[in-house]
Amino acid sequence: MPEGHTIHRLAQDYAERFQGTAPRVTSPQGKFSDAADLLDGALLTATEAHGKHLFLRFRDTDWVHIHLGLFGKVAFGPAPAPPPTDTVRLRLANDTAHVDLRGPTTCALVTGAEKRAVHDRLGPDPLRADADPDAAYRRISRSRTTVAALLMDQKVIAGVGNVYRAEVLFRHGIDPYRAGRDLTPAEWEAIWTDLVALMREGVRHNRIDTVRPEHTPEAMGRPPRVDDHGGEVYVYRRATRPCHICGTGIRTAGLAARNLFWCPTCQKS
Repeated sequence: MPEGHTIHRLAQDYAERFQGTAPRVTSPQGKFSDAADLLDGALLTATEAHGKHLFLRFRDTDWVHIHLGLFGKVAFGPAPAPPPTDTVRLRLANDTAHVDLRGPTTCALVTGAEKRAVHDRLGPDPLRADADPDAAYRRISRSRTTVAALLMDQKVIAGVGNVYRAEVLFRHGIDPYRAGRDLTPAEWEAIWTDLVALMREGVRHNRIDTVRPEHTPEAMGRPPRVDDHGGEVYVYRRATRPCHICGTGIRTAGLAARNLFWCPTCQKS
């Protein structure tokens, strides 16, 4: 499932190509046809992301709510758009570009009130200007749940996925099994600040890189990471491989329905 930086990048990409235009809106698959008919030729006025949720505003009040889930894909291309396949849930096309949405968990036309309800059930997003990290810490500091599970709980903090949770805990030397209530305010402030910086870089480069300059392949004289996810990381999907810092084998275990990765030597606290 895409992490929050990908959704914010998609919001930017939609805006760059379609905001201020009145695109042709279609649903070749047919599952969004009624809504597409209502939006066809309407002005796209805004795009927005919160965690893993993407919103496109047409006119002043009509919002398309998109959640990619595990299988959703977005593909941009130039105009003229080629004939669509019957797997395209939503296509936008104008004189310069087109974009196809396939396989999302959610693609729905919602009201402003329904959109607000989505925001209300999500935690603060490190990439949003209105984020309140104290709101997340209030929940974390009262919880016996592991900090690794809390970081993946979208009601606590929105947009953090498996990669960012593993990497930020490593970067701050925190045992992923530590209870949330044992996380100090200073530790949380450092984690939040780091997430903001890392995820902004993720939006900018459209990939996740978490290693510090002194631990890059060039600095360490090691081969670059080869992985479908791309990016240089410390522990994510590096099970049994040596830690870049201490050489201990990276461990993995299931937690919060996902595979957790950590270094048992560097993350003792």
